[in-house]
Amino acid sequence: MPLTALVTGANRGIGLQLVRGYAADGDSPIGTHRGSAAPQVPGVRWETLDVAEPASQAALAHTLAAHPIDLLVCNAGLYLDGGENLAGGYPPEMWAQMFATNVTGVFLTVQSLLPNLQLSAAPKIAIISSQMASHTRAPGRSYIYRSSKAAALNLGRNLATDLKPLGIAVGIYHPGWVKTEMGGESAEITAEQASAGLRARFAALRLETTGCFETWDGHPHAY
Repeated sequence: MPLTALVTGANRGIGLQLVRGYAADGDSPIGTHRGSAAPQVPGVRWETLDVAEPASQAALAHTLAAHPIDLLVCNAGLYLDGGENLAGGYPPEMWAQMFATNVTGVFLTVQSLLPNLQLSAAPKIAIISSQMASHTRAPGRSYIYRSSKAAALNLGRNLATDLKPLGIAVGIYHPGWVKTEMGGESAEITAEQASAGLRARFAALRLETTGCFETWDGHPHAY
């Protein structure tokens, strides 16, 4: 049967490649975006969602009421602090904005779409974190992004514990250093490569492996 996968932040980058891949495979992807014009991708259903806004979450939940979701991919994220400096940068407003999207947004999305996941026979949640969340990689800078992705990793690990009795598997993933607007042109892999690897990881996720933190190409990552 076709897989219904909902991908947040799917209007560009890795998210866009994910919904394209699922559509090409004959699945039923739903992509969300924050209100700008959605890309024209055959086979993709588009819905508006600002993951950080409870009213937007409630509106999407209402639109999708009684619609089963087999896979929820929490991909939407912000990386605004790459050029900040420790002496006078990293303003509090930036911390609030990035955590609202990268952490609270993940939680709100899972919370609002939990009824839809429970309608699936084998529901899964995939949280896109980063190797920058790991304590094993601490080269400095990008403090807000690193902290928010570490929090998303911790959130995913705890959700895995609480959702396992409901039959919902949760995986957390490093998508690679990807040639996107966020990753830049000097990155190591393309969005197509990242998407193909991630979709394979999502397919392999089971309740037995819930709470895993893996790279896009299938390697366990240190927490």
